Amino acid sequence: MRNLWGPYKLMLALLVCVSFYLPPQETKAEKDTEMQKDRIQIYKENPRYWQYKGGAILLIGGSVEDNLFQIPNLREHLALLNAVGGNYVRSTMSWVDEGDVPPFKKVGDLYDLNQWNDEFWNRFRNFITWTHEMDIIVQIEVWATFNYYREPWAANPFNPKNNSNYTAEETALPTAVKSHPTATENNFFWSVPKERNQQTVLKYQQKFVDKLLSETLQYGHVLYCMDNETSVTPAWGEYWATYIQKQAAAAGRVVETTEMWDPWDLSHEKHKATFDHPETYSFCDISQNNHQKGQRHWDNAQKIRAQLSPIRPINNIKIYGADGGRFGNTQDGLERFWRNIFGGFASARFHRPDSGVGLNETARAHLKSMVMLTDSIDIFTCEPHNDLLSNRADNGAYTIANPGREYAVYFPNGGSVDINLSTDGNTDTQKGTVLWLDIANSEWTQETEIQFGDSVTLSAPTKAHWAVLIQAK
Repeated sequence: MRNLWGPYKLMLALLVCVSFYLPPQETKAEKDTEMQKDRIQIYKENPRYWQYKGGAILLIGGSVEDNLFQIPNLREHLALLNAVGGNYVRSTMSWVDEGDVPPFKKVGDLYDLNQWNDEFWNRFRNFITWTHEMDIIVQIEVWATFNYYREPWAANPFNPKNNSNYTAEETALPTAVKSHPTATENNFFWSVPKERNQQTVLKYQQKFVDKLLSETLQYGHVLYCMDNETSVTPAWGEYWATYIQKQAAAAGRVVETTEMWDPWDLSHEKHKATFDHPETYSFCDISQNNHQKGQRHWDNAQKIRAQLSPIRPINNIKIYGADGGRFGNTQDGLERFWRNIFGGFASARFHRPDSGVGLNETARAHLKSMVMLTDSIDIFTCEPHNDLLSNRADNGAYTIANPGREYAVYFPNGGSVDINLSTDGNTDTQKGTVLWLDIANSEWTQETEIQFGDSVTLSAPTKAHWAVLIQAK
């Protein structure tokens, strides 16, 4: 009989050697700790901005749709955004457009709110996975307001006439809502304990949010906004922001939350629910200000930025304005995009067509140019500094600067302006470089020298979108 012990001893020795040299596998706890460290969170060095994977990040983007996970060519669209330096998209949890699917399964003629539509959640899962792979930050709107009014409500699974789980009599939910969301006539948004405490409806609302969180909490690139353009009671958003925070904490996660109010005027009482309650909303979104035009758009936003306490990121997930749309033309949309970044805000994303330019060729050129500019300046140490400008027309030029070191000036439509480049040192000897950026063509002009002084005139080369970068030598 052959002696088999010898080969066994050799195999055992080899296994011991291999296990000794294999790198230790990362435990789940270690992975969770790493994810928490790398997640999207308020930038420690300047809380007006975000940080991701340990470094400061400026969020800019554009997309063809709001509920982006529902489009058929999703991966290609994300890659197109990624190719021009975009890193920020919106995701309304919506299902009302042609080709969309709802989150619940239909059994016979009625939806069953206890069963999921796998196609909806597969699409969403792919979206979250691919954006994570591409380092694209996702800002989710949990409740897509317009899904719950007018024609969309008539087909909504939460409508009692459309599901087998509850009736209109049990819940006091309407089966028809013909008014605009600003009228707040759908009791769906009054289910929370501080309002009507409609536990039957709330149970299924929680179920939907729990499913959403089960798909996203394992990732660190997601921001949570409670609603889109809401006009309902502050108790609704407060409830869901707190609920999401608690569910995240139970899973060992920390998340960032906000609310988006409908009024275009940022001084409206409703916006105070976000501005005045950092314990509920860790960041703000002022997208509705992007209905404003020109100097007013800048002034309204700057007033809020100066007053906000404690300081935290202010996002703009929707930049309105496109030729043929209802909320200003393409020029308005492009100006709003640049004013938001030069205004010291944390994010700017072009709204979907036809309310915005989305990710069309023009949008891509401006995104690319913004990356070129902000990669050349330490935007996170700069502040809006229109006080340095003189001989300036309304909406003529905007500047963000770290005085004495670097300055960027944006011209919406050419023109000229004087800028004060005086420093604590001797301006007779202080020199700098000037570099003009042709925004529409994403091209730098030839670098020239400049002598710092109390008043230096800057004149854009043509009547178009231009930015100029001035840096001390």
